[in-house]
Amino acid sequence: MAVTPKTSAAETKAACDARLKAARDAGSTKPVACVTWGTKTSAGDRRAAITAWPTPNWCDDHGADNSWYVTRFKACGVFSGDLTVHDTRTGRVTGTMHYLAVGYAYSERDIKAWAYQVELVEVSASGDAVGSSARGKGTCSGKCKVTESKFPSQVMTRDKEAVGQFFFDTTIQARPKGAKGEGQGTAHWNFTNPKWDGPSTELALSVPPVRCDNALPGTSKIGCVMPYVPVLVYAKSGPYPELAKHIQYAQNTKHLPGKYGTTKYLTRLTDKDKIKKNRNKACPSSRHRPAGKQCDEYPFASTWQGASTGGGHFSWRMINATQNEEGGKALGRFYLYNRVLEKDRFLVWIKP
Repeated sequence: MAVTPKTSAAETKAACDARLKAARDAGSTKPVACVTWGTKTSAGDRRAAITAWPTPNWCDDHGADNSWYVTRFKACGVFSGDLTVHDTRTGRVTGTMHYLAVGYAYSERDIKAWAYQVELVEVSASGDAVGSSARGKGTCSGKCKVTESKFPSQVMTRDKEAVGQFFFDTTIQARPKGAKGEGQGTAHWNFTNPKWDGPSTELALSVPPVRCDNALPGTSKIGCVMPYVPVLVYAKSGPYPELAKHIQYAQNTKHLPGKYGTTKYLTRLTDKDKIKKNRNKACPSSRHRPAGKQCDEYPFASTWQGASTGGGHFSWRMINATQNEEGGKALGRFYLYNRVLEKDRFLVWIKP
């Protein structure tokens, strides 16, 4: 779960006060509308999307709790918002709309672009807020540029939500190799209504920063990931049971880092000479290998926590040779798929 980057309460109040003052000073008699973030809302208020990209099933598991939930390639969250319409002269509320903002972003492991969608879903509306339309735009800060921003004016009702969709490209180039950087997309929106004195104030919701790179060993393709610590999974009932049992022993009995559910992370090491030193210290050629067995080390030689670079805290065990080789290949695929770069953190989960 990531920290929620959004317009603050102080910013929304200041914008509303300024909007009311401007209307009064202009002698307007039409009401003024303001938008704010609301409190948590139950998951029952979240309805299925009609025109939006389908969000992951886990997106609204927590209701509208105003937080982002992030995997390696997806981010989703449900945020509670309120629109209030005020009498210009007295400030009295003449209409309200409670709505949900469903943010959804996704990236790809080997594509230099990512997408971000905001779906505004009306929960209830009354008075001068009924029949309001939403519109907006997308912006991007950091190593990125907006390639498409689509959030036209759309009337909101209980049966029709407003949707904004945005596409971003990283500005990182394919050469030279080794570049990486973050880009953060932000959705901005306001509301309009023929009854009001101009549009409402604006809200903004930023998706957690996306990291793009051309630094991944084994591929020349640029790819983008979300700020989530990936998890490598082995199972004692899976294809590498001896490997899984050794890692579980090393994590639980020797208290070595990398255990899922902790913050004692492993960090990737890509220097081939250092990897070789780690492997030779944990599993020197002098160790006798019984027939059909190979020496397995943990933490992995390809991590900074390995036997040499990690200060000498490690575990070794003779395990089935095929399991050791195939389990190592699985680790390599994990690095590649999740774009685990030099010094990127990850964890290892041993399932039953």
